[in-house]
Amino acid sequence: MSSASDTIYSLSSGGLPSGVAVLRVSGPSASTVCDVLCGGPVPPRVAALRTIRSRNGEIIDQGLVLSFPGPASFTGEDCVELQVHGGRAVVERLLDELGTFPHFRHAEAGEFSRRAFAQGKLDLVEIEGLADLISAETEMQRRLASEHARGGVSQIYQGWAKRLTHARAMIEAELDFADEDDVPGSVSAAIWRDMEHLSREISDHLAGARTGAIIRHGYRIVISGPPNAGKSSLLNALAKQDIAIVTDIAGTTRDVLSVDISLAGFVVKLFDTAGLRETDDLVEREGIRRAKALQDEADLILCLSDAPHGFMLPDEGETEILRVATKIDISPELWDRTAADVLVSVETPQGLEALISAITERLPDSAAADSFSVPSRRRHGDHLTQCLAALNEAAKSADLDLQSEQLRRASDALGRITGRIDVEDLLDVIFSEFCIGK
Repeated sequence: MSSASDTIYSLSSGGLPSGVAVLRVSGPSASTVCDVLCGGPVPPRVAALRTIRSRNGEIIDQGLVLSFPGPASFTGEDCVELQVHGGRAVVERLLDELGTFPHFRHAEAGEFSRRAFAQGKLDLVEIEGLADLISAETEMQRRLASEHARGGVSQIYQGWAKRLTHARAMIEAELDFADEDDVPGSVSAAIWRDMEHLSREISDHLAGARTGAIIRHGYRIVISGPPNAGKSSLLNALAKQDIAIVTDIAGTTRDVLSVDISLAGFVVKLFDTAGLRETDDLVEREGIRRAKALQDEADLILCLSDAPHGFMLPDEGETEILRVATKIDISPELWDRTAADVLVSVETPQGLEALISAITERLPDSAAADSFSVPSRRRHGDHLTQCLAALNEAAKSADLDLQSEQLRRASDALGRITGRIDVEDLLDVIFSEFCIGK
């Protein structure tokens, strides 16, 4: 049975074989690894070249050993790292050897980071940023994750939390000592001016949530239109590979096909959907239903047509629509510049360049995203919205008790983002996203 008092170990450097493998050990008995396997203690935070032997003296490998006594370590506990050759046999033998130590066990997914949270080394925003940094595939994702992992966003939330705590203290002082001469009534007015400023700051911060979501999850583009409008050909041209089957037979695409491309530092997710038409084919009808459902979740819909009056525009909604004229190399005389937003032929690069330019213009403003101090996850936005709602309710009330209670609710909502309060139900979900060894 796992216990927080166990010493845990794991391979932390990824897949094997590799040039170097890093094995991490953390817990109250971590230093015994140096004593038993590495010929004795090593100086803290200094790499020492040691011969690593089994408990019966057999040489396993030669590598670097580093010791990080707690609390000055990633987890806040005593930690040891073994940097050895990354062969499967070497690593498996060392893991087997570590498993023979009393009260040692293999780490669970995300357990090193969870211990860092428990020891107060990292908060939840920093830990989520660390998970995102490991999985980042684009420059924008790396920069967003780095801002969260190094605590830049947490500092903003901590500053807001201090202001809320101060406001609550002043309101409660006015409640408790209303009859005392040394508690001026003007304190409350000054507090509410600051709370108004705080509300505006949170609102401005929340406005960046869409940018954070697009950076982290990708900009979703649905390619829509009637059968044979050139949807699959356009997907293949934008992806620069054959993803979708292209034929002259109407209804070839019956399910949603998707591919990710990188554009201006963002992940752009392209979805090729079934052609929109009336049909008795049950499979094709399901594909059309999925296509329409996907349109509701898209950031942009590319509405395709190979004829000026063939656009099948979706019902009005918040999703932006770009009308794309296709196959213009076949019948250019049909089209004029006002009939569509972009004219494209997959046979010529000029039309595709114009379309890519039009998509790039609709991506979040890179200048506005440069700070990367924006909410990156839906739960951040949800708690910030709750915090803002409580602040607004407090501002509307004239009752000091109600004001204090609403400020407490605002503070609690903010605390749930960083994990300062009431987050036990979140921990399993958050740390399950981590790989073993982190």
